[in-house]
Amino acid sequence: MGLFSRYQLLFTILFFSLLLQDTKGRADGSLVTDISSHLISVTSDFTGTDLLLFGTIRALASEDEKDHGDIIVVVRGPERELIVRKKERVAGIWANTKSVTLQKVPSFYASASNRPVEDITSKTTLDRLRIGPDRLAFKAKGEDAHVFPYKKAVIRQKKEAELYSDRQSTVHFLGPSLFRTTIHFPANVTVGNYTAEFYLFREGDLVSAQSSPLFIKKVGLGRQIFEFARNYPALHGIAAIVIALIAGWIASAVFRKD
Repeated sequence: MGLFSRYQLLFTILFFSLLLQDTKGRADGSLVTDISSHLISVTSDFTGTDLLLFGTIRALASEDEKDHGDIIVVVRGPERELIVRKKERVAGIWANTKSVTLQKVPSFYASASNRPVEDITSKTTLDRLRIGPDRLAFKAKGEDAHVFPYKKAVIRQKKEAELYSDRQSTVHFLGPSLFRTTIHFPANVTVGNYTAEFYLFREGDLVSAQSSPLFIKKVGLGRQIFEFARNYPALHGIAAIVIALIAGWIASAVFRKD
């Protein structure tokens, strides 16, 4: 079954589940959400993938069906500790002069919304929920009053690597309550545990929120090599040197001129 066929099947199941709901009862105004797959397998030929996130808004019976509210979707990757070094020209040579260790740096961040997030809710709420790469709460290890330039540099590099994005107006509503969006994961995405967050706003107020787990794992030979390198780094280094020496010897033997 192709990728789009699976998407169509997921939407069909969700659509008919909504039709089977008791429309006479009063809904609780919450979100019903899911993602097309909770596991992304990274193989040796992995070139990136798109993930479908979708759901429905169970509106109150007294509300106007057209007033579905606003949706913001955020996907966050595992947090890492990152050392950022500053380069300056010293005696005519570029050299690292200072470094800052940043903590709680998400390895991946992407967001989507049905309209610009600044038009959905207040800046205070956006800061509290850390919606947007510029609102991520990096913390420096120790006291450093000049952490902002380093944080800005990390965000810029992550955006260039397609690991951070804040694409807006990409959540599409299919009728009064169904919505969907797509998040792209590049080939250089970090393996680990991810979280997909769904936020429902009405008139600037946060009405409901849900989160779903997402796992990105290496599979096959790539996973075995990855686990070996992580568990036995010294042996992995020795093996890499031995393989390089053998490859060099074979190449010299093949191309040797008698």
